[in-house]
Amino acid sequence: MGTMGLALPWKARISSTPRERGTRVEPSEHFAGGPNPAARDALSEDAALAAGCRSGDLRAYERLYAMHGPRMKNLARNVLGSPADAEDAVQETFLKVQRSIAGFRGQSSFVTWTFRILINTCYDARRSRLRKREVANDDSEEMPRPEPRAPGAHPSLRMALERALAKLTQHQRDVFLLYEVEGFRHAEIAGMLEMTETASKNTLFQAKKNLRQMLEPPRSSGAEVR
Repeated sequence: MGTMGLALPWKARISSTPRERGTRVEPSEHFAGGPNPAARDALSEDAALAAGCRSGDLRAYERLYAMHGPRMKNLARNVLGSPADAEDAVQETFLKVQRSIAGFRGQSSFVTWTFRILINTCYDARRSRLRKREVANDDSEEMPRPEPRAPGAHPSLRMALERALAKLTQHQRDVFLLYEVEGFRHAEIAGMLEMTETASKNTLFQAKKNLRQMLEPPRSSGAEVR
């Protein structure tokens, strides 16, 4: 499996220290008076998108793509490691949304539901790619495709991060990418990956712990010798 070309400027956030409050607002941190105006607008927009897509309004699909298409491509590329594969996954996701919209029951937000379809589509593409590699596993070796590098990322650090991420379990890697790279909340990740919020938080903690162990330089034994 080749390294993943991270689609966004990388800022490694694997510190074990808790974040300061206010850096990321979880739903439980809203004031007791109910959702803030931005949250209400997001819910209203989400409901409008769902209704428009359910009615077959192509403008709703265009709006969904305009609002979330770039983020969907970034996520797909982070999972699949290829811009071309990411483009195919996003297109396939919109076809699946169109075919499955009648089954949307509103148990999660429409956007969360859409991203869940995207992630499952990426999983299917990844499994298909692995099967094809196994079938075509002959004497020839697959040449790695160069990936554009994120601005501001030192190549050696970037490669080390990508190698470390590749060693995580699938769930750890996906939760880490969704939370730290794409900026989703644990409530959203839980809906996308069909897990609990607690499981998402625990998975992220374990992912960051494993990354720290892989990326921290080994301690010199001579430092303890007086």
